[in-house]
Amino acid sequence: MAAPNLTIKKRILFLLVFFTLSSLGLIIRTGWWQIHEGERLQKEAIEQQTRDRIINSKRGTIFDRNGKPLAVSASVETVSVIPNEIKKAGNAEEVATKLSQILEMNYEDVYKKITKNSAYEIIKRKIEKNEADEIRKCNFKGIHLDGDSKRYYPYGNFASHVIGATGVDNQGLFGIEAKYDKYLKGLPGRIVSAKDAVGTDMPYKYERYVNPEDGANVVLTIDEVIQHFAEKHLETAVIDNKVEKGGAAIVMDPRTGDILAMAVKPDFDLNNPFKIQNEEVQKELEKLTGKEFNERYKIELEKMWRNKAVVDSYEPGSTFKIITSAAGLEENVVKPTDMFNDIGYVTVAGKNIKCWRSGRPHGVQTFVQGVQNSCNPVFIEVGFRLGAQTFYRYVKAFGFLERTGIDFDGETAGIFHKPTAFNELELATASFGQGFQVTPLQMVSAISAVANDGILLKPRLVKQLTDKDGNVIKTFEPEVVRQVISKETSATLRGILETVVSEGTGKNAYIKGYRVAGKTGTSEKLPRGSSNYIASFIGFAPADDPKVVVLVILDEPKGEAYYGGVIAAPVVGRILDDTLRYLEVEPKFTEQELATMDVYVPELRNKDVKEAQKALKEVNLTYKIQGTGNTITDQTPKPGAKLQEKSVVILYTEGAEQISNVVVPDVLKKSVLDANKILTDAGLNIKITGSGTAIKQQPAAGTTVAPGTVVEVEFRFTDVD
Repeated sequence: MAAPNLTIKKRILFLLVFFTLSSLGLIIRTGWWQIHEGERLQKEAIEQQTRDRIINSKRGTIFDRNGKPLAVSASVETVSVIPNEIKKAGNAEEVATKLSQILEMNYEDVYKKITKNSAYEIIKRKIEKNEADEIRKCNFKGIHLDGDSKRYYPYGNFASHVIGATGVDNQGLFGIEAKYDKYLKGLPGRIVSAKDAVGTDMPYKYERYVNPEDGANVVLTIDEVIQHFAEKHLETAVIDNKVEKGGAAIVMDPRTGDILAMAVKPDFDLNNPFKIQNEEVQKELEKLTGKEFNERYKIELEKMWRNKAVVDSYEPGSTFKIITSAAGLEENVVKPTDMFNDIGYVTVAGKNIKCWRSGRPHGVQTFVQGVQNSCNPVFIEVGFRLGAQTFYRYVKAFGFLERTGIDFDGETAGIFHKPTAFNELELATASFGQGFQVTPLQMVSAISAVANDGILLKPRLVKQLTDKDGNVIKTFEPEVVRQVISKETSATLRGILETVVSEGTGKNAYIKGYRVAGKTGTSEKLPRGSSNYIASFIGFAPADDPKVVVLVILDEPKGEAYYGGVIAAPVVGRILDDTLRYLEVEPKFTEQELATMDVYVPELRNKDVKEAQKALKEVNLTYKIQGTGNTITDQTPKPGAKLQEKSVVILYTEGAEQISNVVVPDVLKKSVLDANKILTDAGLNIKITGSGTAIKQQPAAGTTVAPGTVVEVEFRFTDVD
């Protein structure tokens, strides 16, 4: 009997161990699901039992400094479907047909989405209200229309490189849209609704709506009006001078560091930011497919979006002579009256470094005259007096060895010599702005310090963040970086730079009524001898109390001229002229300027002869009468035309004989006096822009016009750096 009892006991023990281990295994397994996998399973259960649709928030508006909207969000809608509900309704073909027609989409693409084995599919984002209303009329089961917003840029290509754009998901891609995306985008809302196991609506209605939170508004330092001035004049210069690599212009308030305008040409339409604007590149892309197309398209897109004013670097050329001058005056190694003798070149480390005016040395001159003449040997001498270590210190102090810290992505720091490699030859070339690179933003910031009593400020693109009601959330105050030179040195240098415009190589930036200071710049790109140049000019006004600093850069001009003083200086002059008048800076005319002021031709038609004569005398215009009547029947030029004082207005009265038209003579390459005489002798009037030699006239030579017609002639000094 002993053996069977032992067998039973063994079986009982086995069963006990088995059930114990099984129970323990179940406990462990249950614990695994509950503890380790609990969160995932809970999430999957919620996903199985509910449907969650995202409602995009309304993106904040981007304003200019005066509250003009530059980027806004318009209300649109997003179309989504619940495939299982369409399957249950059994009308997939009808739904696909209607949606593809209304949304102008491919039928097959729509059909695949609405019959897909998924809980939720987006058919199309950001549809307009009329499209959404058409879909609602269809009253299809399983179709949802949720509120959304679409980015819209009222001015198209205006400030495109600054503002930036958004993608289909409302995410900022570049520019301010990307830099301030976390503020602009807000928080999305959602609609949570109950569903059954197959993904269709439950018999009872359950839906919870979480409101989206609107994004904050961004207020820029950009002034929309000044930005238009900069873009207009820069674009004209790029076209007129056949500039191959585009141009950039920056307008800064030197007292605050505010960027009032930042223009880059060519630009693109922010409402269509993915379209390549260069037609030649677009044709090349059309020939590519697949990976090759994608790679090239990405490169060209990034190139088009690239903000040349912040990201690119260039050799500053003679504009950097302002920095050398500032350092020399501050360190007292040079005085305005110091004498220099230019023989046309300087020998450094066995190499002859020529002045830009090769073969025609400037000879004996003061330091002020050396700045006016942009004479390289003068600045080489000042650089040597400073020494490599001191010169390097000022390069660093003016901010050329680091990024400015502007609130914009992608800024570069430029390229300068390392201290250990900054030898005598590098010092010589650096003293007149060659052998290293800076960014346009670094340059305009540094010269703003010269204009602003020697105080270097961090450049600013954003003033404030505001909520949807206009309440200020955050303010970005002007930020002082450091005092670079003394107030006294700043005042001395401002006076010297004013003479560059009034007497020196910067004459083409001269504006009647305003004291303009500035410096020309022309640098040859690497490799030397390629005939590829960068023409630039930086100026500020009024010279005694600067309100704005303007930098213009033209990259690889291929027109008749490439010197900065010839093609960039006039652009700065026009931007300054428009900007100062817009800012209501009072012009102060000299007696000589007053004597050459333009006047408007008054309305004289239907007046009697004596009344017309009196009206012309009051505005200092002369006249010629045709006919024997007492009433003015017509006049040339017409009312509103601008003429120089003492110009001739032809008055026609009753009985006037038909006067033969005249052929416009050619005055190109003539001086102001000669052009004036030639046109006056031909019975025509002249409108003079600039000084120097005539480079452009309108109407063109050979055109037949009426006597007294105004011929607009642009003059420039062409023998400048």
